[in-house]
Parts: sequence; structure tokens; C-alpha cells
Amino acid sequence: MRFRPCIDIHNGMVKQIVGGSLKDKGDLAEVNFASKQDAAWYASLYKKDRLEGGHIILLNPPSSHYYGETKRQAMEALRIYPGGLQIGGGITADNAAEYLNAGASHVIVTSFVFQNGLLNRENLKKLEKTVGKDRIVLDVSCRKREDGYYIVTDRWQKFTEIKLDEGVLDELSKHCSEFLVHGVDVEGKSAGMETGLVQLLSGWARIPITYAGGIGTIEELERFRTLSGGKLDVTIGSALDLFGGELPYAEIVKL
Repeated sequence: MRFRPCIDIHNGMVKQIVGGSLKDKGDLAEVNFASKQDAAWYASLYKKDRLEGGHIILLNPPSSHYYGETKRQAMEALRIYPGGLQIGGGITADNAAEYLNAGASHVIVTSFVFQNGLLNRENLKKLEKTVGKDRIVLDVSCRKREDGYYIVTDRWQKFTEIKLDEGVLDELSKHCSEFLVHGVDVEGKSAGMETGLVQLLSGWARIPITYAGGIGTIEELERFRTLSGGKLDVTIGSALDLFGGELPYAEIVKL
């Protein structure tokens, strides 16, 4: 298990939000924390502490008034820590190379390959041909329904018809090097992880997987380590003192 740091950028600021609250209309979100530091500051910190494989997420769509500043901050963070961070948010086969050339180690992709509720295999093949499997992270973040966890897209606002299970993970893993998975219903709430999702992911775990969502205490982190058997990496956002929480970054960075 490794700690993977994060830089979430919304309306041109580094923020931690309640994941399920994000709305493109009006650029709205329930905000847990808005940082006085910019994305480059966090990138410098992660570089100093030799934390690799973290992610930058652009939380505004390209149509947003704030998108230009959100993207500018992201690109500056990549410049500060080339090769140390992944990036996601509006990535397509057409723009992925721009971010990789700017210093991203991988691109994180959701909506380009999950469209109209289904897997768009042509887009997935196009992306793989453009940047190569080894530089693709598929974001299969989920929300829970009665019969399981379903992949959500468009900044977690839209359900797909794709239920996450071992068969889906098997198929998708042929086209990427890692998965990033937010338990969206618990994201940003520091009220406990999505236990069933952690069990599903760690029971499969054939390529690296980073889980995010709900871990707010050292005790919960240790429970996550035990439940996952150490097979999953972890991202912690709102609960960290870096983002206004109580978990000491200085301790988490030692994972």
C-alpha cells in the first residue's frame, strides 16, 4: 500500500469538495476546503517528499468560465514536478499528448471512453493507439445502487449502465496500466470507506489500483490496510491537515 497524493482544482483554486455535490451548471460544489496555496505549491511539496503517482484533477469542464485558470494551475504543477503526477479531467485522445508533453506521467480518463452510459471501445482503442497502454489510467469511480457499484462520468454526475465487477476490470485492464477509483458516495465526507468497493477491488487487484473516499482517521486507514490486504494504494484528501483536516500529512507520507 502506498499513499498517492492529490491536487484537485476547481474554479481556479486547489480545493477539497464533497464529490457527489459537483455540478457543472453554475460551477457549484460543496467545498470542504479552499487552499490559499496554488497547485504548484502542492506539487513542490510532493516532489520534495518523493511521492510519486499522485493525481491532478481538473474539476471544471472546458465550457466553464474558470477552465482557463484551472488548466493553467494544473500545467504549472506538471512543470514543477515532471514525471511525478498523473492528470485527469477532460482528457481525450486529441489532447492527451499535450499533458504528457507538459510533464504528466499518465493521463487519467473517464468520460472519453464511457459515453452515453456505455463503454466506447473505439475511443478506448484510439486513446491507446495515441498514447500507449502504459500511460493510461482509467478512472472507474463508482456510485452505489441496490445491485452493486456503477461507473459514473462527467465529474461523477452521470451514471453509466456499467456495473463494476471482475469481468469489467479484466476487460479494461487490457487497455490501461492502472485504475483510479473514487467511492463517490463517501468522497469528501471522512465518514468511512466504501467497504464493499474496497473488497471488490482488492479481491481483483491484478494491476495497480488507487482507492479514494471516506478515510478520515488513522484507525480507518489501518482498517483499509487490513481489509484490502495491502493490495490497494490510497488517496486521502479532505481529512489531511494539508487540506484543513486532522490527519497529519507528516505521518501519512511515511506509508
